[in-house]
Amino acid sequence: MSVVRVVFLGTPDIAAFCLESMLSDEHFKIVGVVSQPDRASGRKLKLHPSPVKELALAHHLPLMTPENFKDSEVLNQISSWKAEAAVVVAYGQILPQAFLDLYPMNVVNIHTSLLPRWRGAAPIQRAIMAGDRKTGVCLQVMVKKLDAGDVIGKRSVDIHEDMDAVELLERMKPLASDLLHVEFMDYLRGNLVPHPQDESLVTYAKKVENEESLIDWNLSAREIRNRMRGLALGRGIYTWHDHKKLKLTKTQVVSNKMPAEPGEVVVVGSDYFEVATGGGILRVSGVQPESRSQMGVDAYLRGYTLKVGDRLGEHSF
Repeated sequence: MSVVRVVFLGTPDIAAFCLESMLSDEHFKIVGVVSQPDRASGRKLKLHPSPVKELALAHHLPLMTPENFKDSEVLNQISSWKAEAAVVVAYGQILPQAFLDLYPMNVVNIHTSLLPRWRGAAPIQRAIMAGDRKTGVCLQVMVKKLDAGDVIGKRSVDIHEDMDAVELLERMKPLASDLLHVEFMDYLRGNLVPHPQDESLVTYAKKVENEESLIDWNLSAREIRNRMRGLALGRGIYTWHDHKKLKLTKTQVVSNKMPAEPGEVVVVGSDYFEVATGGGILRVSGVQPESRSQMGVDAYLRGYTLKVGDRLGEHSF
């Protein structure tokens, strides 16, 4: 098969990883790149380009960063690149049917779950928060309905007890790249037939809302720890102590039970403290106080007062 002309759509690090990998593959010619516009981030809210945009500029690739696809000129420009197929990796925007129609059955999408489980915006976070032991990456034919296209190929990855969303995402990058080099090429050659998803097994990974970062101490210790691991790819989780936010960064579920109210500090050690939850005890050994860097609890206790019987939570504010 001759070299395939591909338009690439993506935004974050995993997309840049896949794009760079495709640029090194002689079977692909990236004829154009579409990414999200520069976004404000950081304390000073300065505008920053996406990782995909930075990579495209470094390789002098034709680049577009539209706010949306409502302007017909966006599709006209993409069409002028004369691609044969499109690869979408975490682009961050719903693509219109008019775009899909440019390359019938040849628009493929990398999705970071084992479809049909966790269709939607936050599959990595939701898998960890749900306590899943396994997840993976799928390559699917893109259709208008959210993540509902036939699956071309997949790779699985175990979710270990101490793995957070940041580490899981790193594990997924080479898996996504491999799917593009192997299954995508087999699909384009006509050697691989995609299989439909089982609609009876569909679950949805809804977008993570800001309020989910606030710890609900009525949840079990396991659920709180899973939330900490899942939301590591973002804001993390926090509680209130002494009228200030306290982010938890390192925790452990303790099996012993104590008669205490959820959110009540039950043990204060030299380098940890333990908090009662709606089910079990959560041991905390790493924190990040408001406006401070991450630190061990030993360092935290040298600068802040925390004692048995203190109540952590929203009501402390």
